[in-house]
Amino acid sequence: MEKRILIADDHYVVRMGTAIIIEDHYPQIMIDHAQNFSQVLEKITENEYALVILDIEMPGSTFEHMIKEIKKIRNDIKILIFTSHKEKEAIPYLSVGANGYLNKSCEDTKILDAIQSIFTEGYYYPQVLLHDFINNKNYKPESSETRPLDLLSEREAIIYQYLVEGNGILEISNKLDLHMSTISTHKLRIFKKLQVNSIAELVHLHNKYYS
Repeated sequence: MEKRILIADDHYVVRMGTAIIIEDHYPQIMIDHAQNFSQVLEKITENEYALVILDIEMPGSTFEHMIKEIKKIRNDIKILIFTSHKEKEAIPYLSVGANGYLNKSCEDTKILDAIQSIFTEGYYYPQVLLHDFINNKNYKPESSETRPLDLLSEREAIIYQYLVEGNGILEISNKLDLHMSTISTHKLRIFKKLQVNSIAELVHLHNKYYS
């Protein structure tokens, strides 16, 4: 069966540039695109993909929770995180099921190497991580500490993301097709778990860990 890859990124230039690199080397692979996480879930429900190249910062993103949501729909799908975040922040994503992690500033050959490695070996690990492990450094990534999303359920993580993006209770209610009272209850739980009292504090906390 012909392999399909889904490139998920909210920047058109990134999607098209990545697609061109892949198509030049793998002309037999079909490429689809998604510009937000809702589209990702829709597309993987409707189609079988060998690989999702996933930006962790696009509309609807819930960081590590995205991996779990994708795996619930297609447990066998491979996921390559493609992000502007440093490779040393890869651990949380790899630990919940991502198959690879790549920084967007990499050369085009690295993209091809990552895809080839995932297709043949089942994984692609950032060289900076391997280097630190091999040399037995006192490596302690920032992401090892408890972060906001680690404390939330999947539903709370989705609502959290909508809140920090500036959506109100009514907007979130419409997006998720849930009653406003339900969203309000989740919001209160999020505030309690994260020990914040306002949206401003929530955004500040989010920026501290995910900017």
